[in-house]
Amino acid sequence: MSTFHGTTIIMVKHAGQVAVCGDGQVSLGSTVIKGTARKIRRLCQDKVICGFAGATADAMAIMERFEEHLNQYSGQLTRAAVELAKTWRTDKSLRRLEAVMLACDANSLLLISGSGDVLEPDDDILTTGSGGNYALAAARALVKNAPHLSASEIAQESIRIASEICVYTNDSLTLEVLDCKKAS
Repeated sequence: MSTFHGTTIIMVKHAGQVAVCGDGQVSLGSTVIKGTARKIRRLCQDKVICGFAGATADAMAIMERFEEHLNQYSGQLTRAAVELAKTWRTDKSLRRLEAVMLACDANSLLLISGSGDVLEPDDDILTTGSGGNYALAAARALVKNAPHLSASEIAQESIRIASEICVYTNDSLTLEVLDCKKAS
């Protein structure tokens, strides 16, 4: 049986913004099933943005659980992420879910996985999905060589570059932005 592929999500914190961008492609084997999927969501009164890679229903179940933890811990991103990772790793039904989630607020970027990972990047760029490494390389180059670009411009261009290399990534983009200066 073929498996679903096709997600590239990037988070970039740069020049007073956090930008989260994702492509829209979902593929089953060598067939594009959907080109405009929305893999990014705002949570916690729009103060947290999440993007996911993996099985869609699994990712939605994880995101719902994450939102519960965010509400329980008054929007504290890191605390909610650690509690989600612990629950995800130890809960019998959640353990089988196949997804990776990126989450951010105006201060932090985090990768959360079912193996118990809660990782913060060294360089304020996080990616996941089939085109993630291409987008990561592009974003690092853009931050270094075009620092005048905004976080949203870097994130969008990085996904576009990934879409030219990765057959499971397209250029139908979803973008969400947080302003670091105004966020509380």
